[in-house]
Amino acid sequence: MKEYYEYRHVVGFEETNLVGNVYYVNYLRWQGRCREMFLQQHAPDVIVDLQGDLKLFTLKVDCEFLSEITAFDELSIRMRLVDLTQTQIEFAFDYVRVREGLEDLVARGRQRVACMRGPNASTVPTQVPEPLRRALSRYSVRAGGPGGSPRSPVGAAGYAGTAPALAGKG
Repeated sequence: MKEYYEYRHVVGFEETNLVGNVYYVNYLRWQGRCREMFLQQHAPDVIVDLQGDLKLFTLKVDCEFLSEITAFDELSIRMRLVDLTQTQIEFAFDYVRVREGLEDLVARGRQRVACMRGPNASTVPTQVPEPLRRALSRYSVRAGGPGGSPRSPVGAAGYAGTAPALAGKG
């Protein structure tokens, strides 16, 4: 079994700048899309909860660029769970260009997400939903493995994360 959730993407012209390389903000969009597809495939109950009062706020996001990519490059965006706390999730993302059977790491990202509930004017932290915890447990970064090591073991009280919320309410 893979230690990461994978979202595949082919870069389009609309994602590039005048010079022809990918505009930086698209890497963050792809993190969000990867999270959304993960929820759809592995935690659909959380999507229903997001239509209620659950909110996933992005606290922090970053991306380190290692190599340029251009239109029609095929990417594998690989998401791993880095940390789990009572109310937060931290993810690591590897952006891997796949070309002629070879893989090239072109960027790395992280994001931290907080789980919140309540009306927009008075949201409060809430525990990471159990269906999400279970779904993410398969994709934990192991100590010494790619992407670093977790601060707390999977299955602990919560997750910690970096960047856009899992579904776009952050």
